[in-house]
Amino acid sequence: MNGRRRPFPRPSNTALVAACAAAGALLVSGCGSLPGSSGGSRDQPITVMTWAPNETKATNMPGMPAMAQAYARWVNDNGGIHGRPLRVLTCNERNDSITASHCAQRAADEKAVAVVGSYSQHGRSFMPPLEVMGIPYIGGYGLSEEEFTSPFSYPVNGGQATLLAGNGRQLASVCNQVALVRPDTIAGDALPELLDAGLVESHREPATDVRAPEDASDYTRQAQEALTGAGAAEDSLAAGPSAGTGTGAGTGTGTSTGTGTRTSTASGNSASCVTAALEKRTNTFFDSFRRVQKDNSQVRIASILGSVQQSLVDSTGGRNSALEGTYATGWYPVADDPSWEPMRKVVKDYAFDDNRIDLADPGAQTTWIAYTVLKSVLTSLDPGDISARAVRTALDRGHSTDTGGLTPKLRWRYEDLLPIRDYPRIVNANVTYQVVRDGKLVAVRQGFVDVAQTLVKRKDTA
Repeated sequence: MNGRRRPFPRPSNTALVAACAAAGALLVSGCGSLPGSSGGSRDQPITVMTWAPNETKATNMPGMPAMAQAYARWVNDNGGIHGRPLRVLTCNERNDSITASHCAQRAADEKAVAVVGSYSQHGRSFMPPLEVMGIPYIGGYGLSEEEFTSPFSYPVNGGQATLLAGNGRQLASVCNQVALVRPDTIAGDALPELLDAGLVESHREPATDVRAPEDASDYTRQAQEALTGAGAAEDSLAAGPSAGTGTGAGTGTGTSTGTGTRTSTASGNSASCVTAALEKRTNTFFDSFRRVQKDNSQVRIASILGSVQQSLVDSTGGRNSALEGTYATGWYPVADDPSWEPMRKVVKDYAFDDNRIDLADPGAQTTWIAYTVLKSVLTSLDPGDISARAVRTALDRGHSTDTGGLTPKLRWRYEDLLPIRDYPRIVNANVTYQVVRDGKLVAVRQGFVDVAQTLVKRKDTA
């Protein structure tokens, strides 16, 4: 790892007191009564916040706050929480560290009892204010290191760590050389080591790391670097493509290889592979890659859900999309799985045709699961003691949430935390395997695949 990653310090009691004192001008209620610490009367709303970037040049996730608002309308139309309305604040964090910090401060000012189902790569900016104010962060998207290190964070998935580790395991079974195209950001710096964990576990060489700007309109240079890094530029891949349908990579030992050219992915047919994890800019990269790739049709492409999802397949031609046959690693079941029916019904009845919500988007799905956790824990509390502290205490003491098969049961006791270096807050290291078939993302295999041991055994490349 390069020097941009550094350990996130745990706030001591002394540090919290000092920070609280320094913020005294802002916390007019005094450090003895932090925002979110009061139970409030039963007719007062229960306030939470959801943030995500919108209208930026990089990744935008408007469906996450939209899902939060739809969820609140559903809850309130059915009596609220112990008779109290659920009030959802939203904040556009604009992919900006300062704005992310301001969103967190607003959550504190508004006495939010939790930040729920949010997206931001700026954990160093938003987590310290939440920790000082004692506000739990439930079900973040999983981009930042702090989401998996802070004791105030309760992740519902394994973040990018599980997706990349699983991606590496699958690519190891079909690739001689791999190139990873990823954002040139602090969050992106973590991805090569995670992908390499899966590759090295299967005795493959680490991937070539290709850094890319997260807001570019053209990735020609990165596409050329990726082809070279994957070994395709040197050998031109003399072997011709097979007539396979791109379904052979579902071996059950890993995730996410792709064959936008419908080449076979049988383990005996090793090849050069390029995997991209650029979120919403992944399609821009693939456009550049296809132009640079030319006749090297044997190069296999790969990605992870969030970077490749149903809306991207639809927008690039559906059944005729160049992504046909591409494998993707996800956290949850495919979008048409029956487990999502409660979410589909709520969106249909309470989102009022809000086109910001894509039911196949992992951001919207994560928000639904995070609010499922929130509702579960709030309804378990004493109606007269609903606060940020009460929410944290219930979660820390082992409150368990059944998500209806979308994840394993979620619980964050000390003994539930997985022994994964750098990610000590992960309790769910499961992934799912999906493939684009006839223009639809469908399951390669039933159930989840646990990649916890891949992460536990990975070598330190820092």
